[in-house]
Amino acid sequence: MKGLSFSLPSLMAAMASGVRAEDIAREALSRADACNDPAIWISRFEDEEVIARAKALDELPREVRARMPLFGVPFAVKDNIDVEGLPTTAACPAFAYQPKESAFAVRQLIEAGAVPLGKTNLDQFATGLVGTRSPLGAPRSVFNHDYISGGSSSGSAVAVAAGIVTFALGTDTAGSGRVPASFNNIVGLKPTRGLLSTRGVVPACRSLDCVSIFALTVADAEAVFDAAASFDPQDIYARARMAETPATLGEGFTFAVPRASDLQFFGDDEAARLFGEACERLEELGGRARWIDFSLFAEAAAFLYDGPFVAERTAAIGKFIEAHEAETDPTVRGIVLGGRDRNAVETFEAIYRLEALKRRAMTLFADIDVLVVPTAPTIYRVDEIAAEPVKLNSRLGTYTNFMNLLDMAGIAVPAGIRASGRAAGLPFGVTLSAPAFSEGKLGVLASAFERAQGLTPGGPVPPAAPDEGFIELAVVGAHMSGLPLNHELTSRGAMFVERTKTAPVYRFYALAGGPPFRPGLVRVPEGGSSIELEVWRVPRSAFGGFMAGVPQPLCIGTLDLVSGRRVKGFLCEESGLDGAEEITSFGGWRGFMASRAEQVPG
Repeated sequence: MKGLSFSLPSLMAAMASGVRAEDIAREALSRADACNDPAIWISRFEDEEVIARAKALDELPREVRARMPLFGVPFAVKDNIDVEGLPTTAACPAFAYQPKESAFAVRQLIEAGAVPLGKTNLDQFATGLVGTRSPLGAPRSVFNHDYISGGSSSGSAVAVAAGIVTFALGTDTAGSGRVPASFNNIVGLKPTRGLLSTRGVVPACRSLDCVSIFALTVADAEAVFDAAASFDPQDIYARARMAETPATLGEGFTFAVPRASDLQFFGDDEAARLFGEACERLEELGGRARWIDFSLFAEAAAFLYDGPFVAERTAAIGKFIEAHEAETDPTVRGIVLGGRDRNAVETFEAIYRLEALKRRAMTLFADIDVLVVPTAPTIYRVDEIAAEPVKLNSRLGTYTNFMNLLDMAGIAVPAGIRASGRAAGLPFGVTLSAPAFSEGKLGVLASAFERAQGLTPGGPVPPAAPDEGFIELAVVGAHMSGLPLNHELTSRGAMFVERTKTAPVYRFYALAGGPPFRPGLVRVPEGGSSIELEVWRVPRSAFGGFMAGVPQPLCIGTLDLVSGRRVKGFLCEESGLDGAEEITSFGGWRGFMASRAEQVPG
């Protein structure tokens, strides 16, 4: 199972082929032990306890297991969220306590079949966007350990990006569920305030706090959200989900982008380039860009730390810090205790001004569907943050701090890898946001963007060891999951690895002789495109038998993926293109088949 992706479709396919929850738990524990970042975890369950949970799931009746959408899925929890059996520390050992029960959201996920591994590191008391404000060490970006992971939900993001768990819970007050996602090439979902219960969460700003979700893909994050988003009547800030009209891109959408004079990247030219390309990609998906004055969002954001709302952090944890100054992070201590100088009059004045800004924002959203911003303007090395902890942290919140104050939902998605400059090789992301209760609409657009982007999520994928018992195989047609020939893989014990795209050097055809149609992928010297595919791991012992069934003009060759990796995969001999229909413009087999279905009357 070493090369198995921990995405939900991959795990579900693996279990359908006979892999047990116990097997997945053992693999997750092995990955946690092998990971080269010792600062991810604050505490973990004993291996025996994790395995016992998984075995108990395997022993449930089949019909019970079928009702668990997260059956056997490993996950991690930020250590300001209660998990029964482990202490809650908020990255301050002096603050530690033993909760009597798990937080409400954690209980929902366990009841859905998910298996917790442990508690992850964070900026102390969830105060920061850098991931370095912990006495237990600083988790690093999975792409380069000289760089920060982002915070405050640092350990949770790294645990997902490193492939240790399928998803992880974080919290998000100022951007902590989004910035670490951007710095680690994963998805970060910050739902509408109150849809995920914060009962059992150590408060930062209680009226603004959200439980957030890190996952490899938008679909995975949505599945976790669906499992956890139950109304909690004992949470005074809980809100019930509203029925949404089924969201589609329809004939197009309008997205707002900060005007050029409002965009800041602090010298990161590659981030600026990638943001421009992300906007172009949204236009290719049918979007219409509208450049807006970003000042109302910037003004709202300033209330969080530069205004009286910082006093809510003082209310949450100020008394403890006053009694334990020597045991708390100096930067965190300065921020939290700074709220003592705020007064009620300026707080009410800020509330009134914020309501006016909300009204302006809602007027803006009457004419647009989503706001698109960089998740973070740039990224910094750990030593740079140590030299200027407050100034650089503030920069990282440029495009995140306003969101909870204005009662918005948002989802951060990967948007490319820097090709040059001081942060070459590090990921960049964008955030799509809209007013409260817009998770469905955001998910549809974010999924479309994710597919168009074609990035492999998470950290750099190492090449498979040549002596492994499996061969990675890329499939582009009916062998993909859910399609008619997929059983030819699953019946041989193959396991799903990832959904991605080819490098842009191929053209795609529907071969003559159908229906049923057969796909033909051909490498070309110029004028190629990226084509959607799935990568599966086929046991070496079964690979020969599978190849024997591949009919001419199809063959198995070596494919280049958009990530730069090379795998074996289906190709077509040029002699097989006589009478073929070129379908490159559909982007993949599913898109082509969907177009054919639309042509069928009735």
